[in-house]
Amino acid sequence: MAKINLLPWREEQRKLKQQEFAFMSGGAAVIAGLIVLLAHLHVDGMISNQDTRNTFIESEIEILDERIGRIKELEKLKADLLARMNVIQELQHSRPQSVHLMDEMVRTLPDGVYLNKFVQKDKELSMNGIAQSNARVSDYMRNIDSSDWLADPSLDQIKTTEENRRRLANFQLQGKQKVLKQHAGDVAPDEEGS
Repeated sequence: MAKINLLPWREEQRKLKQQEFAFMSGGAAVIAGLIVLLAHLHVDGMISNQDTRNTFIESEIEILDERIGRIKELEKLKADLLARMNVIQELQHSRPQSVHLMDEMVRTLPDGVYLNKFVQKDKELSMNGIAQSNARVSDYMRNIDSSDWLADPSLDQIKTTEENRRRLANFQLQGKQKVLKQHAGDVAPDEEGS
């Protein structure tokens, strides 16, 4: 039988397989490195994109915060202006009422009754005066009660004094001014709170 030595051929095959393995391992390592590098670059790109978006959103938030601040200032200014307008409207509304009140004060005074002091706080009225008799004070209270512009007379105090041999009644009286309600340009007196 013939003797064939296969050792050199096997050695050569082993070296070829080792080279092929080394080449494949190196190629796999290079491909794996490229994949890791591409993944890293992709993730960095996504992070950079998100940072850009975050910066844009923060700048827009700052702009909106400034606008909100301006809106709040404008709302405060609007509220101040509305308050001033309400005060002006109340003054405009009360201007003719003051004239009616003074006119009605004169009309309700009966003969023999004189006012020394008259005070108005909001719709509350306080009157101090002198009458020739207690009956005249009663007449004055009835006139106030039947008035279109005055209401709720109440006598706080009445003192009878004598001057120059005449008896006089010093009185202190409280009342209210009726509140006007306006409907379509008509002015009609109405009791406060009704």
